[in-house]
Amino acid sequence: MKIAIIGTGNLGQSIANGILNSNGATSMYLTKRNPEKLKHFEEYGNVTVTASNEEAVNNSDILIFAVQPGHFEAILYDVKDQLTEKHVVISVITGFPISRIESIIGADKYILRCMPNTAISVGKSMTCICSNGVGKKRVDLAKAIFNRMGHTLEIPEEQMQAATVICASGIAFWMRLIRATTQGAIQLGFESKEAQELAMHTCNGAAALLIETGNHPEQEIDRVTTPKGCTIEGLNEMEHQGLSSSLIQGIVSSYKKISDIKNN
Repeated sequence: MKIAIIGTGNLGQSIANGILNSNGATSMYLTKRNPEKLKHFEEYGNVTVTASNEEAVNNSDILIFAVQPGHFEAILYDVKDQLTEKHVVISVITGFPISRIESIIGADKYILRCMPNTAISVGKSMTCICSNGVGKKRVDLAKAIFNRMGHTLEIPEEQMQAATVICASGIAFWMRLIRATTQGAIQLGFESKEAQELAMHTCNGAAALLIETGNHPEQEIDRVTTPKGCTIEGLNEMEHQGLSSSLIQGIVSSYKKISDIKNN
Protein backbone atom coordinates (compact mmCIF):
# COMPACT_ATOMS: atom_id res chain seq x y z
CA MET A 1 0.00 0.00 0.00
CA LYS A 2 1.18 3.50 -0.86
CA ILE A 3 0.23 5.58 2.17
CA ALA A 4 0.56 9.27 2.96
CA ILE A 5 -0.02 10.81 6.36
CA ILE A 6 -0.92 14.46 5.95
CA GLY A 7 -0.05 16.36 9.10
CA THR A 8 2.29 14.08 11.01
CA GLY A 9 1.96 15.32 14.59
CA ASN A 10 1.75 13.05 17.63
CA LEU A 11 -1.21 11.03 16.35
CA GLY A 12 0.17 10.89 12.82
CA GLN A 13 3.51 9.61 14.10
CA SER A 14 1.80 6.93 16.18
CA ILE A 15 -0.08 5.77 13.09
CA ALA A 16 3.10 5.84 11.02
CA ASN A 17 4.97 3.77 13.61
CA GLY A 18 2.17 1.22 13.77
CA ILE A 19 2.07 0.78 10.00
CA LEU A 20 5.82 0.73 9.48
CA ASN A 21 6.58 -1.61 12.37
CA SER A 22 4.14 -4.13 10.93
CA ASN A 23 5.41 -3.73 7.35
CA GLY A 24 2.03 -2.36 6.30
CA ALA A 25 3.19 0.03 3.59
CA THR A 26 5.00 -0.34 0.29
CA SER A 27 5.87 3.33 0.52
CA MET A 28 4.96 6.13 2.89
CA TYR A 29 4.96 9.91 2.65
CA LEU A 30 4.88 11.96 5.85
CA THR A 31 4.11 15.67 5.70
CA LYS A 32 4.73 18.40 8.24
CA ARG A 33 5.40 22.12 8.04
CA ASN A 34 8.80 21.47 9.59
CA PRO A 35 9.77 18.08 8.09
CA GLU A 36 13.16 18.05 9.83
CA LYS A 37 11.40 16.75 12.94
CA LEU A 38 10.42 13.62 11.00
CA LYS A 39 13.78 12.82 9.42
CA HIS A 40 14.31 9.78 11.66
CA PHE A 41 11.46 8.02 9.82
CA GLU A 42 13.60 7.92 6.66
CA GLU A 43 15.69 5.22 8.35
CA TYR A 44 12.93 2.77 7.36
CA GLY A 45 14.04 3.19 3.74
CA ASN A 46 10.60 3.39 2.13
CA VAL A 47 9.61 6.68 3.81
CA THR A 48 9.74 10.15 2.29
CA VAL A 49 9.44 13.18 4.54
CA THR A 50 8.23 16.39 2.94
CA ALA A 51 6.51 19.71 3.59
CA SER A 52 4.51 19.33 0.37
CA ASN A 53 1.06 17.83 0.75
CA GLU A 54 0.68 17.84 -3.04
CA GLU A 55 3.81 15.70 -3.46
CA ALA A 56 2.53 13.22 -0.90
CA VAL A 57 -0.91 13.00 -2.56
CA ASN A 58 0.52 12.52 -6.04
CA ASN A 59 2.68 9.60 -4.89
CA SER A 60 0.19 7.79 -2.68
CA ASP A 61 -3.12 5.93 -2.90
CA ILE A 62 -4.24 6.05 0.74
CA LEU A 63 -4.33 9.49 2.35
CA ILE A 64 -4.61 9.69 6.14
CA PHE A 65 -5.36 13.25 7.24
CA ALA A 66 -4.24 13.94 10.83
CA VAL A 67 -4.09 17.75 10.76
CA GLN A 68 -5.68 20.19 13.20
CA PRO A 69 -9.44 20.60 12.55
CA GLY A 70 -9.02 24.29 11.79
CA HIS A 71 -6.53 23.54 8.99
CA PHE A 72 -8.32 20.61 7.38
CA GLU A 73 -10.68 22.50 5.08
CA ALA A 74 -7.92 24.64 3.54
CA ILE A 75 -5.73 21.58 2.99
CA LEU A 76 -8.57 19.74 1.25
CA TYR A 77 -9.04 22.67 -1.11
CA ASP A 78 -5.29 22.69 -1.80
CA VAL A 79 -5.12 19.01 -2.80
CA LYS A 80 -8.57 18.33 -4.26
CA ASP A 81 -7.38 18.80 -7.85
CA GLN A 82 -4.74 16.08 -7.28
CA LEU A 83 -7.33 13.54 -6.10
CA THR A 84 -8.19 10.75 -8.53
CA GLU A 85 -10.55 7.77 -8.54
CA LYS A 86 -7.79 5.65 -6.91
CA HIS A 87 -7.43 7.77 -3.77
CA VAL A 88 -8.88 6.72 -0.43
CA VAL A 89 -9.35 9.68 1.92
CA ILE A 90 -9.20 8.78 5.62
CA SER A 91 -9.77 11.45 8.26
CA VAL A 92 -8.79 10.94 11.90
CA ILE A 93 -9.96 14.46 12.72
CA THR A 94 -12.57 14.91 15.44
CA GLY A 95 -15.72 16.88 14.67
CA PHE A 96 -15.28 17.16 10.90
CA PRO A 97 -18.26 15.31 9.32
CA ILE A 98 -18.13 13.36 6.09
CA SER A 99 -20.73 15.65 4.50
CA ARG A 100 -18.34 18.58 4.91
CA ILE A 101 -15.51 16.64 3.30
CA GLU A 102 -17.81 15.65 0.42
CA SER A 103 -18.79 19.29 -0.13
CA ILE A 104 -15.14 20.07 -0.88
CA ILE A 105 -13.80 17.05 -2.77
CA GLY A 106 -17.05 15.42 -3.98
CA ALA A 107 -19.28 12.57 -2.86
CA ASP A 108 -17.80 10.33 -5.57
CA LYS A 109 -14.55 9.94 -3.59
CA TYR A 110 -13.78 7.13 -1.12
CA ILE A 111 -14.15 8.98 2.21
CA LEU A 112 -13.78 7.41 5.66
CA ARG A 113 -13.51 8.68 9.20
CA CYS A 114 -11.43 6.66 11.66
CA MET A 115 -11.31 7.52 15.35
CA PRO A 116 -8.43 5.86 17.22
CA ASN A 117 -7.55 6.54 20.85
CA THR A 118 -4.22 7.26 22.51
CA ALA A 119 -3.50 3.54 23.01
CA ILE A 120 -2.61 3.51 19.32
CA SER A 121 0.91 4.46 20.43
CA VAL A 122 1.29 1.00 21.98
CA GLY A 123 -0.67 -0.90 19.33
CA LYS A 124 -3.82 -1.28 21.48
CA SER A 125 -6.20 1.30 20.04
CA MET A 126 -9.95 0.82 19.82
CA THR A 127 -10.60 2.50 16.45
CA CYS A 128 -14.11 3.23 15.19
CA ILE A 129 -14.69 3.58 11.44
CA CYS A 130 -17.47 5.07 9.32
CA SER A 131 -17.69 6.04 5.66
CA ASN A 132 -19.71 7.68 2.93
CA GLY A 133 -21.63 5.51 0.45
CA VAL A 134 -18.73 5.04 -1.94
CA GLY A 135 -16.27 4.62 0.91
CA LYS A 136 -18.00 1.45 2.14
CA LYS A 137 -16.02 -0.36 -0.56
CA ARG A 138 -12.83 0.59 1.30
CA VAL A 139 -13.86 -0.06 4.91
CA ASP A 140 -12.04 -3.40 4.91
CA LEU A 141 -8.92 -1.60 3.73
CA ALA A 142 -9.15 0.86 6.63
CA LYS A 143 -9.69 -2.03 9.04
CA ALA A 144 -6.60 -3.75 7.68
CA ILE A 145 -4.58 -0.61 8.41
CA PHE A 146 -5.86 0.12 11.89
CA ASN A 147 -6.09 -3.50 13.01
CA ARG A 148 -2.31 -3.40 12.93
CA MET A 149 -2.58 -0.94 15.83
CA GLY A 150 -5.33 -2.56 17.87
CA HIS A 151 -8.97 -3.39 17.16
CA THR A 152 -11.53 -1.80 14.81
CA LEU A 153 -15.31 -1.53 14.66
CA GLU A 154 -17.45 -0.10 11.86
CA ILE A 155 -20.26 2.12 13.15
CA PRO A 156 -22.70 4.68 11.67
CA GLU A 157 -21.34 8.22 11.60
CA GLU A 158 -24.08 9.43 13.95
CA GLN A 159 -22.53 7.23 16.66
CA MET A 160 -19.07 8.77 16.31
CA GLN A 161 -19.62 11.24 19.17
CA ALA A 162 -20.75 8.47 21.49
CA ALA A 163 -17.76 6.38 20.43
CA THR A 164 -15.48 9.31 21.25
CA VAL A 165 -16.77 9.24 24.82
CA ILE A 166 -16.51 5.45 25.21
CA CYS A 167 -13.17 4.97 23.45
CA ALA A 168 -11.23 8.24 23.59
CA SER A 169 -12.48 9.70 26.88
CA GLY A 170 -12.77 6.09 28.04
CA ILE A 171 -8.99 5.83 28.27
CA ALA A 172 -9.11 8.47 31.02
CA PHE A 173 -12.03 6.73 32.76
CA TRP A 174 -10.14 3.44 32.91
CA MET A 175 -6.96 5.22 34.05
CA ARG A 176 -8.92 6.67 36.98
CA LEU A 177 -10.22 3.22 37.92
CA ILE A 178 -6.69 1.81 37.78
CA ARG A 179 -5.47 4.70 39.92
CA ALA A 180 -8.21 4.07 42.49
CA THR A 181 -7.29 0.38 42.62
CA THR A 182 -3.66 1.39 43.08
CA GLN A 183 -4.58 3.65 45.98
CA GLY A 184 -6.56 0.83 47.56
CA ALA A 185 -3.56 -1.49 47.23
CA ILE A 186 -1.33 1.09 48.92
CA GLN A 187 -3.78 1.33 51.79
CA LEU A 188 -3.54 -2.44 52.15
CA GLY A 189 0.23 -2.23 52.53
CA PHE A 190 1.84 -2.36 49.09
CA GLU A 191 4.47 0.10 47.90
CA SER A 192 3.16 2.46 45.20
CA LYS A 193 5.11 0.86 42.35
CA GLU A 194 3.96 -2.62 43.33
CA ALA A 195 0.40 -1.37 43.79
CA GLN A 196 0.25 0.07 40.29
CA GLU A 197 1.77 -3.09 38.83
CA LEU A 198 -0.89 -5.19 40.53
CA ALA A 199 -3.69 -2.88 39.39
CA MET A 200 -2.75 -2.44 35.76
CA HIS A 201 -1.93 -6.09 35.05
CA THR A 202 -5.10 -7.25 36.74
CA CYS A 203 -7.07 -4.78 34.59
CA ASN A 204 -5.27 -6.06 31.50
CA GLY A 205 -6.07 -9.65 32.47
CA ALA A 206 -9.75 -8.87 33.03
CA ALA A 207 -10.07 -7.34 29.56
CA ALA A 208 -8.13 -10.22 27.99
CA LEU A 209 -10.51 -12.75 29.57
CA LEU A 210 -13.51 -11.10 27.93
CA ILE A 211 -11.74 -10.67 24.58
CA GLU A 212 -10.54 -14.27 24.44
CA THR A 213 -13.69 -15.98 25.79
CA GLY A 214 -16.39 -13.66 24.49
CA ASN A 215 -18.09 -14.02 27.88
CA HIS A 216 -20.31 -11.44 29.54
CA PRO A 217 -18.55 -9.71 32.48
CA GLU A 218 -21.03 -11.23 34.95
CA GLN A 219 -19.95 -14.73 33.88
CA GLU A 220 -16.38 -13.97 34.87
CA ILE A 221 -17.55 -12.28 38.08
CA ASP A 222 -19.47 -15.43 39.02
CA ARG A 223 -16.25 -17.42 38.70
CA VAL A 224 -14.53 -15.43 41.45
CA THR A 225 -17.42 -14.81 43.85
CA THR A 226 -18.28 -17.35 46.54
CA PRO A 227 -21.11 -17.32 49.11
CA LYS A 228 -20.25 -15.00 52.01
CA GLY A 229 -16.84 -14.39 50.38
CA CYS A 230 -14.66 -11.29 50.28
CA THR A 231 -15.24 -10.62 46.56
CA ILE A 232 -19.02 -10.33 46.77
CA GLU A 233 -18.64 -8.29 49.95
CA GLY A 234 -16.45 -5.82 48.12
CA LEU A 235 -18.64 -5.72 45.01
CA ASN A 236 -21.79 -5.08 47.01
CA GLU A 237 -20.15 -2.26 48.94
CA MET A 238 -18.93 -0.67 45.68
CA GLU A 239 -22.44 -0.83 44.23
CA HIS A 240 -23.88 0.55 47.47
CA GLN A 241 -21.50 3.51 47.08
CA GLY A 242 -22.64 4.00 43.47
CA LEU A 243 -19.82 2.55 41.37
CA SER A 244 -21.86 1.52 38.31
CA SER A 245 -24.25 4.45 38.62
CA SER A 246 -21.45 7.04 38.79
CA LEU A 247 -19.68 5.51 35.80
CA ILE A 248 -22.82 5.58 33.69
CA GLN A 249 -23.66 9.12 34.80
CA GLY A 250 -20.12 10.22 33.94
CA ILE A 251 -20.34 8.69 30.47
CA VAL A 252 -23.72 10.35 29.82
CA SER A 253 -22.39 13.68 31.13
CA SER A 254 -19.41 13.51 28.77
CA TYR A 255 -21.74 12.74 25.87
CA LYS A 256 -23.94 15.76 26.72
CA LYS A 257 -20.82 17.95 26.77
CA ILE A 258 -19.52 16.76 23.40
CA SER A 259 -23.01 17.26 21.93
CA ASP A 260 -23.11 20.84 23.28
CA ILE A 261 -19.70 21.57 21.75
CA LYS A 262 -20.87 20.30 18.34
CA ASN A 263 -24.11 22.29 18.48
CA ASN A 264 -22.24 25.48 19.38
